[in-house]
Amino acid sequence: MKSVLCGLLLAAATAPALAAADSPATYIQAGRLLADPGTGRVETAKTIVVKDGRIAEIRDGYVGEGKVVDLRDAFVMPGFIDSHVHITGESNPNERSEALSKSATDSAFDGVVFAGRTLRAGFTTVIDLGGEPQAIYGLRDAIAAGKVEGPRIIAAGGVAAHGGHGDIHGYRQEILDLYRSPTLCSGADDCARAVRQAIQSGADVIKTASTGGVMSNTAAGLGQQMSDAELTSLVETAHRLGRKVAAHAHGTDGVNAALRAGVDSIEHGTYLDAESIKLFKAKGSYLVPTLLAGDTVKKRAETAEWMPAPVRAKARKVGPLMVDALRRAHKAGVKIAFGTDSGVSAHGDNAQEFALMVEAGMTPLETIRAATVSAADHAGLTSEIGTLAPGKAADIVAVKGDPLTNIRALETTAFVMKGGAVAKPVQ
Repeated sequence: MKSVLCGLLLAAATAPALAAADSPATYIQAGRLLADPGTGRVETAKTIVVKDGRIAEIRDGYVGEGKVVDLRDAFVMPGFIDSHVHITGESNPNERSEALSKSATDSAFDGVVFAGRTLRAGFTTVIDLGGEPQAIYGLRDAIAAGKVEGPRIIAAGGVAAHGGHGDIHGYRQEILDLYRSPTLCSGADDCARAVRQAIQSGADVIKTASTGGVMSNTAAGLGQQMSDAELTSLVETAHRLGRKVAAHAHGTDGVNAALRAGVDSIEHGTYLDAESIKLFKAKGSYLVPTLLAGDTVKKRAETAEWMPAPVRAKARKVGPLMVDALRRAHKAGVKIAFGTDSGVSAHGDNAQEFALMVEAGMTPLETIRAATVSAADHAGLTSEIGTLAPGKAADIVAVKGDPLTNIRALETTAFVMKGGAVAKPVQ
């Protein structure tokens, strides 16, 4: 009986592998291939063999039969990673009323639309840093199960201070009490409780806000809003439970407090200073610049009458400063991960961030690294994504033209594949 049972178990274990071995491969013929942006080496006339959602091998020359994707006139790279999005919503004139009228289901369906646009723009992985929990966790899981087309989602649970950025503002107290997140906190112990609750609810990472925010409808400034003790408790609790922490931070005091507490990334970092740079390098934390958000709100503040006055005032001030913050951080050798804060800007326009990063002094290759190799490291997914190599997920994007000489070539994709599935056929 034991030998029969072992035989059945072996057959069950090997049957999928045998079936997989019979599945057809896809041959992607690449005219120019940047398989590893870390090296910057561009190869010509290569064929990427994709099988069962992964890269099986990369061959010299143009080979293949059956399922062949002809990208011989294109520039081929790993799929991009956006380390800061809000994929279940998008800023618009009705967003204040929609915050009260839309259900989690409504937000999830909006997310389906925005996820498709994001994927077709070449972004095969995103980190979502704040959305209605049921909506974003449900969308994440539906995409992972293959029920919905979109980028793989790493979804955050938000933990922030009562009354700070991350809370809601500008409504009657009864409404604030009704819609306030259960993972807001006051005091170190309460922040530890909120982290545990967010993780229990399904958070892959923790998003906090150590400072005020531009888009908060309150004139509370952009300085530190969470105490050092709250930040330390939050980070220590998240790390004990195997979760990274991303900290929204604009003001210098809040940037440095979050870095001292050990956060894994600073989102925005507008007023970072020399001490911030020392802390970034000592802690190994990433800066996620989100220049597109700054550029978007700066322009919108001049034309959008629906933008609340406190938001407009902060947008006019902060937007122009973000490029300079990245310039100084990059020059000093701070680790940079690509992120847009899309949802503030339009989903699908994510690649516009590349040109803004070049404006801040990065080379085109460095911006591509930030959206691939560096962002994969930041996400903890280096073994899966970020480069094109045998065994890794077949996340592949192609553009016409040469993005190493014209970074705006990345703003129009010619082909997108995620996990071996074609999301955008050859254009």
